[in-house]
Order: sequence, then C-alpha cells, then structure tokens
Amino acid sequence: MTANAGTRARTTARRSVRRGAQLLGGVTLYAVSIALVVHAGQGSMPWDVLTQGLAHRTGLSFGTVTLATSVVVLLCWWPLRQRPGIGTVANVLVIGFLVDPVLAALDWLPSPLPLPAAVGLAVLGIVLNGLATGLYVGARLGPGPRDGLMTGLVARTGRSVRLVRTSIEVVVVSAGWVLGGTVGWATLAYALAVGPLAQVFLRLLAVPEQAPRTADAPRPEPAPVA
Repeated sequence: MTANAGTRARTTARRSVRRGAQLLGGVTLYAVSIALVVHAGQGSMPWDVLTQGLAHRTGLSFGTVTLATSVVVLLCWWPLRQRPGIGTVANVLVIGFLVDPVLAALDWLPSPLPLPAAVGLAVLGIVLNGLATGLYVGARLGPGPRDGLMTGLVARTGRSVRLVRTSIEVVVVSAGWVLGGTVGWATLAYALAVGPLAQVFLRLLAVPEQAPRTADAPRPEPAPVA
C-alpha cells in the first residue's frame, strides 16, 4: 500500500465514522424534538398532527403510529422509484422506537405547563428539529421517509419543492386535525422556520462529498547508469 493509499483509507474511515455519528445523533435529536413540541401542546409539527389524530382514533401509542406511518410512506416510494438508504432505515426505527420513552420522560414535568414554559419547550423543539435535520441529512446516508416522498413527487411531477412540500403538509395537517390532532401557532412556526434552520445547520454540518479516486501516479524509472 502506498502512502497516498494509506492516507486515503484513513480519511475514508474517519469520514465513515463521522457520517454514522451524525446520522445517529441526528435521528435521536429528531425524536427528542418531536416529543418536545408535542408535549408543549402549542400545536405539533405537520406530520405529527396526523400521528396524534391517528393515535387518538386507534388507541395506539404515538411512537407506534409514527413507525407505522413511516412504513406506509416508504411503500409510496416504490412507484416514485426512490431508493432508501441506511439513513432512511435509521430514521424509521430510531425515531419510531425512541419517541415514546422521551414523551414518557417529559410527563414528569408539571402539568399543565405554565404558558412561558410551554412556549419555550415548543421553540426549543423547533430549533432542535432544524439541528437534527442538518445532522442526519448532512450525513448523506439517505433521506427520511417523508423527505423522500417529497423529493420523489418533485422529480415525477416537475413541480417546485415549495409547492409539493406545502401541498403534502396541508393534506396531513388537515387530516390530522379532523382526526383530533393538535394544531396551533407552533405548527405554523415550524412550517415557516424549519427550512431556514435546516439550511443553516446543513452548511455547518454537511459531510463533504468524497473526491473521486485517482490512480497513484507511476514513479519514474531510474535512469540507466552509463
């Protein structure tokens, strides 16, 4: 192995470790951010309004419905020709299994929360969600189920990201609200703030793309001795 090949291998290993750590940290923080906003009671994130409504109607836990919804959304990828990555699977499993324990831990807080505390909890959850998105998307290991649905529809329809995302969120919020989910100022604040927040954190946290490999340059043969 040449010196260049050894350096390249060490760089690749460090990059892989960073990507894995970012992915796990990102999806863990994502679950925490969901729980914070839900517990605040000031209105949930758009998809979580639907999750709350379904949980209310079925009697299943929030995490169980989150997991089931993610699987259903993943099935919608098939006709859109989207391919899941490791990050997609981690997003489904970690968030689905972690959000219920975090919600249970938050139940130890005073109930009902004073309004300033509820507002602060919702704002913290929204900011953490932007950070979590920057971490797991910046790891470049695959989008979450809902992001993949959006990008797949954008690719298939030719419509703008803003139009497709807004259309999806209007549908899920409306359905969730009808089913009994919580809609409030935090729902709107999330819809307006998470894009800019995620963009800022992505600039700071995105793992640089790996440069294409180039063959080691051949060493010149020594000149023959006259």
